[in-house]
Amino acid sequence: MLSTQSMPVVRATLPAVGASLGSITELFYRRMFEERPELLRSLFNRANQASGAQREALAGAVAAFATTLVERPGERPDAVLGRIAHKHASLGITSDQYTLVGRHLMGAVGEVLGEAVTPEVAAAWDEVYWLMANALIAMEARLYAGAGVEDGAVWREMEIADRVEESLDAASFELRLPDGEPTEPFTPGQYVSVQVELPDGAQQIRQYSLSTAPGRKTWRITVKRERSADGRAPEGEVSSWLHAHARPGDLLKVSLPFGDLVLPEGDSPLLLASAGIGITPMLSMLDHLVDTAAGRHVTVLHADRSAAHHAHRLEMEELVGRLPNAALHLWYETAEEPLTPHVRTGRADVTRLALREGVSAFLCGPLPFMRAVRGDLLAQGLSPKDVHYEVFGPDLWLSK
Repeated sequence: MLSTQSMPVVRATLPAVGASLGSITELFYRRMFEERPELLRSLFNRANQASGAQREALAGAVAAFATTLVERPGERPDAVLGRIAHKHASLGITSDQYTLVGRHLMGAVGEVLGEAVTPEVAAAWDEVYWLMANALIAMEARLYAGAGVEDGAVWREMEIADRVEESLDAASFELRLPDGEPTEPFTPGQYVSVQVELPDGAQQIRQYSLSTAPGRKTWRITVKRERSADGRAPEGEVSSWLHAHARPGDLLKVSLPFGDLVLPEGDSPLLLASAGIGITPMLSMLDHLVDTAAGRHVTVLHADRSAAHHAHRLEMEELVGRLPNAALHLWYETAEEPLTPHVRTGRADVTRLALREGVSAFLCGPLPFMRAVRGDLLAQGLSPKDVHYEVFGPDLWLSK
């Protein structure tokens, strides 16, 4: 909670700071990378920096956090921070790095806003930053403790046991520990980070959902090769490298599992809605439901460009078929085969599905897909607290 002296200052300056957050975060990253260029090469996603997506996500998170502090001072804004904390833990972020970030972020605030940043304003926004930073540090410490490791010690080498081409643009990689020991436990829906060394020596990191249930001796990730849609945006650096070079027997640097998109316990009905490579956490959930002989009602919705682009299609159909109270609904933009009762053409339409009362919805896929599905679900009466989502890449949800 903000102090009594900072509350009115932050409330009065929030519109000005919020309007300038894009410029502030752009300057912040530039100043930090000038001092520590290795961070851009070996920690931050270079593609997201080039596109501005990471700056936009940071601005949205800061604005959402500050807004919660002044508009709902009795509420803990953990929902804003939980997803960030899991992402940071998967990268091995440690508490000392927040001092570097704070110094450059507050320096950028002062440089962008100039004389408007009086000592009183600077102190109030420094308090906002450290409230956010200390909340994240505490969350991340709990995540590391829960994983049984020292802060930041999340990385280990894993061997590729198998590779399978799952669709026109996606391949799965089965991972095992080189010593033959069982892999660490995880919760269905979670992800791991993978770090690879690129031809220019940069060590770039990306997150990939685990796409099978826990309890096996191996993990599996499924990687879509990210291609440029218009020839101007860069190809996916890590996904392209994995598709071109990663083969059985190779070693990869992989983090422990993290992520807060996890199934609730109990027997409440579920909606698992995905598009494209967003299928991967849903596969883990479905596999887990089959393993545990779950009898809960499950509605599965998946949208894709075509059947040929639908990774793990047969596996998804088999898993749904093994659940006694599950139904599958597929939408393809283009149909390349005769339609069946559960396959439609066009955009996915959740309003055509009969959802049970008390359903919990889990969404993963491109942001436009998730925003459309979430909007339709809220219009049908679902509570926002019952709609959960996972974003692949910077969380731009808060910036809109």
